[in-house]
Amino acid sequence: MEKNKPVICVFCGSSHGAKPQYAAAARTLGGLIAERGFSLVYGGGGVGLMGETARAVRTGGGTVTGIIPQFLRRIEQPPEWEKDLIVTPDLQLRKTRMLEMSDAFVLLPGGAGTMDEFFEVVTSASLGVLPKPVLLVNIEGYFAPLDTLMKHIVAEGFARPAIFSYYKVVDTPEAALDAVAESLSTLAHG
Repeated sequence: MEKNKPVICVFCGSSHGAKPQYAAAARTLGGLIAERGFSLVYGGGGVGLMGETARAVRTGGGTVTGIIPQFLRRIEQPPEWEKDLIVTPDLQLRKTRMLEMSDAFVLLPGGAGTMDEFFEVVTSASLGVLPKPVLLVNIEGYFAPLDTLMKHIVAEGFARPAIFSYYKVVDTPEAALDAVAESLSTLAHG
């Protein structure tokens, strides 16, 4: 991974989901990551939205680093072309490495693993140990129920309203990377 490029970690599904718009968004995001000069860190799989994103970054000439637990290599099938593959003993170390290596986090639709990653980064940010931007790309309204859940958590007194300052919901991959660039610029000059 090139040290001078900001690193975007993309959390997303290892499947394609029910709507073709999800894969299209993954390809768009990957292409934009490469075009805008970012590097990608992701879950290391060659399948689903993970694979779509990584292939698009690579096709666009970008840098890709995958991080995958040993036990998932057979299931998530890392791409044969992936040179920078980090293999970890478990999921927790995978997340730890992804958080350490990344400057920002962009989430596309995904399942329980993606939600786990969302809660990990938002909790870490709210505790002050991970002051990095977190963007949810709300393709076809996918993250609206999660945002509603977060509002419910606050309304029920289990989180402070400040939790909303640790993530942002956007509608497009372009808006996500615009917000990342703005946040990184603010952090660099703040």
